[in-house]
Amino acid sequence: MASSTLTSKSFLGSSRIDGASISSDLRKLSISSVQISFRSRIPKKLQINAAGSTFGTNFRVTTFGESHGGGVGCIIDGCPPRIPLSEADMQFDLDRRRPGQSRITTPRKETDTCKISSGVSEGLTTGTPIHVFVPNTDQRGLDYSEMSVAYRPSHADATYDMKYGVRSVQGGGRSSARETIGRVAAGGVAKKILKLYAGTEILAYVSQVHKVVLPEGVVDHESLTLDQMESNIVRCPDPEYAEKMIAAIDAVRVKGDSVGGVVTCIVRNAPRILDCSKKVLDSEHTKLILMACYCAFFAWIKSIIACQGLGSPVFDKLEAELAKAAMSLPATKGFEFGSGFAGTLLTGSEHNDEFYTDKHGRIRTRTNRSGGIQGGISNGEIINMRIAFKPTSTIGKKQHTVTRDKKETDLIARGRHDPCVVPRAVPMVEAMVALVLMDQLMAQYSQCYLFPFNSELQEPLIMPRLEAANASV
Repeated sequence: MASSTLTSKSFLGSSRIDGASISSDLRKLSISSVQISFRSRIPKKLQINAAGSTFGTNFRVTTFGESHGGGVGCIIDGCPPRIPLSEADMQFDLDRRRPGQSRITTPRKETDTCKISSGVSEGLTTGTPIHVFVPNTDQRGLDYSEMSVAYRPSHADATYDMKYGVRSVQGGGRSSARETIGRVAAGGVAKKILKLYAGTEILAYVSQVHKVVLPEGVVDHESLTLDQMESNIVRCPDPEYAEKMIAAIDAVRVKGDSVGGVVTCIVRNAPRILDCSKKVLDSEHTKLILMACYCAFFAWIKSIIACQGLGSPVFDKLEAELAKAAMSLPATKGFEFGSGFAGTLLTGSEHNDEFYTDKHGRIRTRTNRSGGIQGGISNGEIINMRIAFKPTSTIGKKQHTVTRDKKETDLIARGRHDPCVVPRAVPMVEAMVALVLMDQLMAQYSQCYLFPFNSELQEPLIMPRLEAANASV
């Protein structure tokens, strides 16, 4: 049998270990049919570009497409079957995200009309991958001629070149916020499931633009509605502060500059640990739904999330998953949860959320500095978080930069860009939160209901009847 010798280069420039020569036995080491060599440069044909376009474990979403390519979209894998689904379920949030909707957003004109091309048959999901596509119709590639040579400060142009050795110049390619169309479309599916079958509401709004900060307590998270947020172009539920925010954006917009801001997101009716399945069992309406094929799976899921919190200890804590999801959005620079950094100014006795039992016999907390999650698991209180977005990198003012061949130069970026990203970031944040909750919901079932439960602490899971497979509601 042919063999080849395994040789090793010296470590840190030395051919000795602890002052002794490498033993003759090691020098004679050989491995059959293996040849290992070390080169200073890996051939391009062997280079592998790491993937990073898929999110989720059970409810998986892969986004694709680029800002100035043929289009963008997503593939949703792991979506349960028999969900009524159409383009309209996604289009509402896509319209909230689309460009050109007001004077304080990018003037690029796109309808962002989505099309489902697989995974849905006769209005119901089939359990197979769902493909959603949105065509690009208003590209202007020539606007990026200067940026093909010079790097935009604080943009991903330089780092993409450094990592991949190539990049899509027009529109920023995958680093463009246009990539988030796939996220928002998939988030629409997750939000529908969570709302219809769990009663969960996910609402985000703009709480800060530049130096205009919405005071804490002005917005009542118990009664906040979507109509309040959508009542103005900046998506701030308070009319007075909304006008101030719009004025702040207008002030920099006319100068070719940009500002950042903060998006606050809340989750109402989040899964909790409580004794509630008896109410589910006592409801005749629920019993009928359980017998129907269309609602069997979701009545199943509803009984799960009503009795158990979402999230797992240590690495998969719910707030950690939410932070990763939010920080994966373009232009994000910070994440706060519950009391956030302000909690560091309190003592333990001031910060702790004391428990009590409400009139329905449910365990609640009198305050919510924990942000609705304790020990990485949702406790049923309102989940709240804040995400900071930086000022848009691409601006119309002269900036110093370097070219791809490392020569210093000045750049005035052209193109159509948001003077402030936060008004359009609102549906993006909601989508990512929905994707996390949906993925965690499916993980909760797969982990916690395969084996007998603890009857002292948990409630039984109501299994759907198989004979109702052809029933309808």
